[in-house]
Amino acid sequence: MRTTGSPELLSVVIAVRDGERFLGEAIESILAQGYEPLELVVVDDGSKDRSAEVARSCAPDARVVSQPPLGIGAAVNHGVELTRGALLAFVDADDLWALDKLALQTPVLAERRELDAVFGHVEHFAGDDRKTVTVASQPGYARGTMVIRRAAYDRVGPFSTEFRLAEFIDWWGRAVDLGLASLMLPDVCLLRRVHDTNLGVRMRNDRGDYVRVLKSALDRRRAASGE
Repeated sequence: MRTTGSPELLSVVIAVRDGERFLGEAIESILAQGYEPLELVVVDDGSKDRSAEVARSCAPDARVVSQPPLGIGAAVNHGVELTRGALLAFVDADDLWALDKLALQTPVLAERRELDAVFGHVEHFAGDDRKTVTVASQPGYARGTMVIRRAAYDRVGPFSTEFRLAEFIDWWGRAVDLGLASLMLPDVCLLRRVHDTNLGVRMRNDRGDYVRVLKSALDRRRAASGE
């Protein structure tokens, strides 16, 4: 998949809590990429269901670890700490990667060394029916669309553990402030599943995180400008 040299190790992190219903499909969408070398780390964030068992069954070579229910930010951070790859990618346990995601994104990073990260478009679908598109393709600055160089990720630092809904928005805001160079591909790279147990659906009336992320960004920029 790389045009020059040997492919870089790509590490994929999945954080899951009580996601046994969809986790197997998420893992299959990663393995179907055919990218090598690839390592998969699954962090079970205090699940009460069989999420860890599903992960081990679907991906015997994956590293599956469990932790108390500390939240998605802490789970993703734990997963990243366990990885070795020069490239990092992510997917939520109820979402799917498009079949050609890595075939589209990894050559861009191989050829354009000035880029830190590559994103793609997102398409939303309903529940178990991938053919029922609820939101058409749109640019997706999201953890699940991103492939990023490990060195760039380390410059930004780990995801905040203060937010339940907006930890990636906070993280990407910090990345932008640091001047990370990214490219948005026009291709669909992530299929986001919409269902009743989505965290965003369950917490749709609790949007305080977004206000706190905005305040944090404003405070950070004021501090940087010396105001």
